[in-house]
Amino acid sequence: MAAGTRRARLRPRELVVYTRARCGVCRTAEQRLRRELRTVVPWRRPRVRVVDVDADPDGKGLADRYGVRVPVVVLDGVEVSELELAPGVVRRALRGGA
Repeated sequence: MAAGTRRARLRPRELVVYTRARCGVCRTAEQRLRRELRTVVPWRRPRVRVVDVDADPDGKGLADRYGVRVPVVVLDGVEVSELELAPGVVRRALRGGA
C-alpha cells in the first residue's frame, strides 16, 4: 500500500449532521446515527458535528442550502443521507459503499 493511501485511511473522518431545532425527524436521525456509530469499531468512528442550519454563525446560508431537506448527513464532504436516515446508511458510507 502506498504511503499516501495509508495516510488518507488514517486521517480522522468527519460526519456532519445538518439539522434544525424543534425538528422531530432530525432528533430521530441523530439518535439512530449515535446507535449506529456504537457498532463501529472505535478507531473507525468519525468525529460527529451537529449543525443547526438556522443558527448559522458564519452566515454561510445553510438554511437556504439545506432548506426542508434536513436532516442532511454529510461524511467527509459527501452527502450520504437527507430527510430520513435509513438504517445502515452510515455504516455503508464508512465502508465506502454509500
